[in-house]
Parts: sequence; C-alpha cells; structure tokens
Amino acid sequence: MSNLPDWARALGPTLFKARIRSAVDDFVVSEQLEFEFSNDGEHDWLFVEKIGANTHWVGEQLAQHAGIKPRDVGYAGLKDRYAVTQQWFSVRRPSVEGTDWQSFEAEGVRIVEQHLHRRKLRRGAHRGNAFRIALRDDEIALRQEDVVERLSKIESRGVPNYFGEQRFGRDGSNVDLGRSLFGGRRLTRNKRSIALSAVRSFLFNQILDTRVRDGSWERILPGELANLDGSGSVFPVDDVSSDITARCAAFDIHPTATLWGSGTPLGSHIVAEMEKDATADYSDLCDGLISAKVDASSRPLRVRVQDLRWEFEDDALWLEFLLPKGAFATTVLRELVLLERL
Repeated sequence: MSNLPDWARALGPTLFKARIRSAVDDFVVSEQLEFEFSNDGEHDWLFVEKIGANTHWVGEQLAQHAGIKPRDVGYAGLKDRYAVTQQWFSVRRPSVEGTDWQSFEAEGVRIVEQHLHRRKLRRGAHRGNAFRIALRDDEIALRQEDVVERLSKIESRGVPNYFGEQRFGRDGSNVDLGRSLFGGRRLTRNKRSIALSAVRSFLFNQILDTRVRDGSWERILPGELANLDGSGSVFPVDDVSSDITARCAAFDIHPTATLWGSGTPLGSHIVAEMEKDATADYSDLCDGLISAKVDASSRPLRVRVQDLRWEFEDDALWLEFLLPKGAFATTVLRELVLLERL
C-alpha cells in the first residue's frame, strides 16, 4: 500500500494548503488527567515535558535513572515526537526513600511536576489532550472570513473521528506490516501490536468514509451502538426515538462503528451491510484480525472539538482545542486545510 486513501471530508473542501511543525513549538500537546493524587504510595507520578523524544525512549530513561525495569514505568498514551509534548509518567519507587528526580537529565526532557500516588498509570487513563497548533501559509491572511466560517462549523458539528495518518506509518507501511503478519511473518510483540492496531484503524476509517459520503456520520441508525460522550460506555439503540435524536444533536451521545475483530459484528443489518461494503476489498485484513484473535469493539464516528479558540498572526493561524483520548488533532485540521508534509 504505497499511499493511504484520501478519506472523505464532512464540512467541505479544504480551504488552502498549510504547513504544520515548521518549528518545534508550532505543535504543543498537553495531557489532561481527571483524578486527584493520593499523595502516598509506591509510585512517583511525573509530568514531563519533552521535545524531539518519543514516549518509549523517555520511559526507558526514567527507568534507568530510578534503577528499575522499564515495565515498571507507566504512561497513558504515546505522544508525538516532533512536537512539544507534556505527558504523565508513573515510576515505581525502588525504595522508601524514592528517587532523586532533581538530578535527572535526558536530552530534550524536563520534569515539570512530581506527585506520589498508590497506583501505576495505565494506558488510556487520561481524560484527553489539549493542543496548541500553528498552521502557516501566505494565503491565511486572505482567507480569514472563510477560515472563521469553517471553524464555526467544526465547533458546532464536530468532525469525523478518523484515525490520524501517523497511526499507519509512512505511506501506510504499518498496514503492509499487518498484511505480512497475516501472511506468516513473525514480528516482535511491539511490532505485532503496531500492525494489528494499524489494520483495525484502517478498516474503521474505511467504514467512516462510507458514513461521511452518505451523510450518516452524525446520526445514530437503528440497531447500532450509541456511545456516551466522554466515556467508553455504549448501549444498543433499537429504535431511534426523538429523545435519541435530540441527545445526539446535543453531543450527549454519538453514533459508532465496528473496530474489526473476532466475535459478533456490532450493529444492525443496515450497519453490517455498510461495513461489508466499506471493507469488501480488504477481506484479507478482516479475516487476519479474526485469525489473530483480536476482539471486536466499537469507536465513535464523531468527535467533539471542545474549547476551540483561534488567532490570526501574520502568516499563521493559531488554534487551541481539547480532544478526548483516542482522537487525533490532524483529523480536525484536515477539515480545514490540506496539510503539507515537511
């Protein structure tokens, strides 16, 4: 797969081309938690700012400094390398005295906060991520009216909840890795996880593309699962009542589609047929996920863009917004501009 599909946009054609990450501080991500610390226990929770470093590497550096194994370091999710990112790590204390974090040094890494907590940080434990992003192009100053109109649509309607291109590797190489896995290639545990995740994400995007093209990405269809906003909770909707329609319009609940895997496909016969059509050319990927014993689940088709703010500055448009965990900033940006790869 040399290139990924240009999945359908919901809010209209892109307004112009724009560059992101022209400078490292043009893309800032800050992880948001939703609980209080116990202030005791066997784990140091560190709020770490990193520049030009990936999450795995930072975790290894923290483990080495503490004198523990990398598996005793926890984090909620992977963050971009080519950005300024702030995220939480938990590090098991090797003794009652703990670790001297003031002496910690690693290139591009700074510890901003430190707390004690009783539990290790688990994947997906954060509430979401706050973004501050600069889009740069000479045409921005000439298109301010169009930009504001499009951003108002994003604010009021949300955007299709596509997985971002970074999930698939350059030119979809992670999906190709999945194909080689299904063909019998042996992979390390980490690469196997990357491959399976990429394949599931690709198939979901194909399904969502179908829903965007027929205009149903914002509607809950009879027989499918509805997602409760801000949570992983879902419930079946057999009859789309006026109450369900109103709750969906108010962003209290969202339509969902299947994250492919073994088990009974999720949704009604209408949705099942839609998913079958969207994945018809990729039956090898569908069968591979089932053979790999990946359990089917669901994902919202729509994502709410909260606390959206914008500011024009010479050749730049600065955007600030909050997304729930699992959502990608690039899926918001692609409804506005065509992103240029640097």
